Amino acid sequence: MKILVYPTDLIIGGSQINAIDLAARTAAAGHEVMIYGRPGPLVDYIRGKGLRYIEANDLHYRPAPQRIAQLRDLARRESIDLIHAYEWPSCLDAYLGAGILGKVPVVCTVLSMSVSPFVPASLPLVMGTADLADEAQAMRPGPVWTLEPPIDTELDNPDIDGSAFRRKLALQPGEELIVSVSRLAVDLKLDALVRAIDAVDLLSVRHRLRLALVGGGQAAAALANRAAQVNTRHGREVVTLAGEEFDPRPAYAAADIVVGMGSSSLRAMSMARPVVVQGEDGFSEIFCPETLPLFMRQGFYGLGESEPSARKLADQLAVLIEDKALRERLATFGRQCVEERFSLEQASQRLLAIYETAAVARPGYRWSETAQVCWRALMQEVHNHEPARKRRQRQREETLLSAAALGAWPPAELARP
Repeated sequence: MKILVYPTDLIIGGSQINAIDLAARTAAAGHEVMIYGRPGPLVDYIRGKGLRYIEANDLHYRPAPQRIAQLRDLARRESIDLIHAYEWPSCLDAYLGAGILGKVPVVCTVLSMSVSPFVPASLPLVMGTADLADEAQAMRPGPVWTLEPPIDTELDNPDIDGSAFRRKLALQPGEELIVSVSRLAVDLKLDALVRAIDAVDLLSVRHRLRLALVGGGQAAAALANRAAQVNTRHGREVVTLAGEEFDPRPAYAAADIVVGMGSSSLRAMSMARPVVVQGEDGFSEIFCPETLPLFMRQGFYGLGESEPSARKLADQLAVLIEDKALRERLATFGRQCVEERFSLEQASQRLLAIYETAAVARPGYRWSETAQVCWRALMQEVHNHEPARKRRQRQREETLLSAAALGAWPPAELARP
């Protein structure tokens, strides 16, 4: 088959890297695979995998008329057999451009933590968790599959040397290293990052440890300010913003404990590191045999009760800091789980089966459905660009960043009731 893979964009992120890694495995299985997307740091990663890259128009509207036209023309010119798009904006572009106009089968993957109303109900859909797949199947007639974020267990292995990263941080003898590899973003990430800093602040009274935040993003300055206050309070480097790493494997390998969510948690487990999985509103749980069923249903993420403290996370980290034997058992258990359930090889085989099913099925696209999703997307885009909404959004982000930099967390005016 000739397959076009369309990530939502090509910034450094778990969803995008998963899409490229799966595309490379699909190509290795004998299919012709191209990557289409807006330019970004991952273009070199695509080319390094030996895949052809096709640059998409950079218009930021969703859906984007120019990309819809590009996809229509591209599908005809290249005789595309199937398009695999990631997240709803890309899915809608592909559906309108090549699906409706070109009758090309489109498969949509949504790794967001909700079922999007902007994905056409007839479109074959891949969700990242079993819970979300069940929810989607109850709402729509089209086929739904579950495919968790895949991990390249050969690339992310326990033998990677993290000593250079530990030297870079100038760790002292006996100092434990906690690592978070994450975009330093406001949405989805900021709550977990602030609570990680606050938890280490609490623990540093009686433990010699360091938290390294690996990543970049709009919240970097606010987090650096909070980290500086913690470091001043303890008279030593407790929190380090290590910056963005295109290859974060040495950071994972250097860690005694990893905190994170999604594919970052899985990569750490693949490298045999004990993990505390975070989410939003204060969610955190140690990954262990007792919590495995929870994560298998809801994914490596969760929503907490918005507790006004990092004490829960601090207590979980303390359990791991004080019990090295437990850390070793959980590291072995995590590596085994990734090999058995989340390996890239297994995921690529399941994805190929999805492609074969979607390619032979006659696309059931309907104009009534098209009108419905286009109207919803148009109304959402109008809403997104309302001046009053933009002001509220800016005020919310400013409130969050200000609290992350200086104040109590979470900010009282934005805390969930």
